[in-house]
Amino acid sequence: MKKYFFIPFFMFSIFAVAQNFDGKGDQKLQIGANLQDNASGIMISYDHGLGQNISVGLVTGYALDVNDLVDADFVDRINLRARFNANIGEVLNIDENLDIYPGIGLSLKNFGGHLGFRYFLSDGFGIYTEFETPFAKYKTGDLNPAESINNQFAVSFGAVFNL
Repeated sequence: MKKYFFIPFFMFSIFAVAQNFDGKGDQKLQIGANLQDNASGIMISYDHGLGQNISVGLVTGYALDVNDLVDADFVDRINLRARFNANIGEVLNIDENLDIYPGIGLSLKNFGGHLGFRYFLSDGFGIYTEFETPFAKYKTGDLNPAESINNQFAVSFGAVFNL
């Protein structure tokens, strides 16, 4: 009879130690899919905590599946962005496993913003989704479809790991 009580208690204790953002020194690695008009690809990001609710990071992405009508070369498909996050999951106190992080980023294509959500299923693993959009594009005027890749509203989702 004791083992029937022990197993659910043990499983609860494993999931109860999940943490959203630990502050200074916290490190997160995200790997996922990126979806946007005329292209889909992969995204990898790394964030490092600088303070209680502040982190900085790098994001890179590459458009793998580009619409056949778009003539995109390597420069159009790749993107690299430095970013700043305000990790407000703890401030909002919705769930101890949830991290919400709005932020801004400076990339090879534009200056923009993002809003992300991380939910940790255990201490080292979780899932995320992120929405990003440009505020100011480096190339003004009308962009052709290849120039619009990584320079438009995009959604990313995937796995996040505590390092």
